[in-house]
Amino acid sequence: MPWPSRKRDKGAVADKKEPDAKIAKTEEETSDNEEEEKSAKPPAGSSKSGWKNWKKAKESESGGEESKITYCHWLLKSEPESRLEKGVDVKFSVDDLKAQPNQTTCWDGVRNYQARNFLRAMKLGQQAFFYHSNCKEPGIVAIVKIVKEAYPDHTQFDQKDPHYDSTSRKENPKWSMVDVQFVRMTKRFIPLSEIKAHHLAHKADGGPLKDMMLFTRQRLSIQPLTQEEFDFVLSLEEEKPH
Repeated sequence: MPWPSRKRDKGAVADKKEPDAKIAKTEEETSDNEEEEKSAKPPAGSSKSGWKNWKKAKESESGGEESKITYCHWLLKSEPESRLEKGVDVKFSVDDLKAQPNQTTCWDGVRNYQARNFLRAMKLGQQAFFYHSNCKEPGIVAIVKIVKEAYPDHTQFDQKDPHYDSTSRKENPKWSMVDVQFVRMTKRFIPLSEIKAHHLAHKADGGPLKDMMLFTRQRLSIQPLTQEEFDFVLSLEEEKPH
């Protein structure tokens, strides 16, 4: 049986408190603003040069054609540190995922409608960043892939589960989950503070992270990424930490 519900995302109301992600979808009790306060301030300087070099490389690969803005990748938040929710520890780190049979688990416990809809939009084989949230230093630690598309989240019917929903019916379930499998660790930890620095620079120069949902809808524990956003963030693992 999978770990106690991982991907927490209460409804829109709870969305104001950001708990997020997997086991501890902290989309319910802490705000991403707090998360940002916990993380170091963005590194000084601009990411423009890095963005321009990255853009040149991508244009060279694509013949200069701009990619269409569609969501084909994801960012999944999960809490790597212990936190009790209705008496249940909702901690779930990437190490916990790696310890699962076949390094695979269901991404359950999402209780926010927009995040649920994103889950339902996920396609087999799509990749996602595994993001440690609501911790001392939040950021991206690994890559996972979707190995089973959306199906009813069993925790909504379990009265002992902290994410039990008495209003959901088995004939018409409100909540869904997917199965994810560990792919690999990122070559280095990519902290929120570093991604934010690029986001702020890209807002000014039109880079790929200018509209990244990690900063425009911070509290969501399930977030879509465009191909450009995914590729740019992934390129950061090759750079030395700031």
